[in-house]
Amino acid sequence: MMKWLGGLAALLLLASLPAAAQTPMRVGVLKLSSSAPVFIAYDKGYFKAQALDVTLKFFDAAQPVAVAAAAGDIDIGVTAFTAGLFNVAGKGAVTVVAGQSREQPGYPLIGYFATAKAYEAGLRTPADLAGKSIAITQAGSSFHYSLGLLADRDHFTLSSVHLLPLQSLSNIASALKGGRVDGALLPVTTALPLMAVGDIKLLGWVGDETPWQLGAVFVPHAMLAHRDAIAKFLAAYRQGTRDYHDVLLASVKDGRAQIDDKTKPLIDSIVRYTRLKPEQAVVGLSYIDRDGMLDVAGVAKQLAWFQANGFVDKGFGIDKVVDESFGYAH
Repeated sequence: MMKWLGGLAALLLLASLPAAAQTPMRVGVLKLSSSAPVFIAYDKGYFKAQALDVTLKFFDAAQPVAVAAAAGDIDIGVTAFTAGLFNVAGKGAVTVVAGQSREQPGYPLIGYFATAKAYEAGLRTPADLAGKSIAITQAGSSFHYSLGLLADRDHFTLSSVHLLPLQSLSNIASALKGGRVDGALLPVTTALPLMAVGDIKLLGWVGDETPWQLGAVFVPHAMLAHRDAIAKFLAAYRQGTRDYHDVLLASVKDGRAQIDDKTKPLIDSIVRYTRLKPEQAVVGLSYIDRDGMLDVAGVAKQLAWFQANGFVDKGFGIDKVVDESFGYAH
């Protein structure tokens, strides 16, 4: 009897103890499907299982995420590489620890497009962009780098392209409709409505033409003192990347993920945070490595291009940007 009472007392004591403390973590992301592994990990409770109390902080563009990380306003950033990210990493303010989206063959994400008029006049392939007026979002953006890779591959000078940084996708769409440019780079979700009415013609997908590492996971320098918290985040993030890769990407046919019982919960997570309709969310899903791995050699090439073209300070190399010790880079 006494033994039974002792066991009951122990159970009551355990029940009265507070739950394991959850470590607060502010994560900066964009409302894009490339953030899907984070959304999935959040909705499926992978962060909570790692004792992390994650708060999602949403931004309208990639560069402000890097700025927020450098300022200590967020603890983790998950978004595309920008000149700004490289510059703050070069100053030691942030460190890249894992990979996010990639431009990859077979996964339509960003495309090269021509107006119908320019297409009829001979702008038929990405190699024909030399000498044409092409709209991009910003100088030093991922669109700019994609054009730089294309110029290197097809042996034309980037300066031969008349680049127009129009700051937003809506401005680019308006310029294409109005015939104020010959072509542009656009994400598939923005391009599809314009293609449907015949305003633009597809010349090719960046992932098919020049694959490269587009996005990353990065942390402020101060977070490196909390390696255990970073490791826990990355473990939960990896569960999200595996779900995304093994279920959603595995279902992609002709550039679209299928909507079925397996994929719908993951699509619902994308829809919840991006505000896209399900039929929009399944188009243009970016490739993300199953284990969230970062292509370090590809990032080094990107850094060198930004430095050579004056967008990033010189005098530092990839070792200043990437920390491979967490096991998410190769």
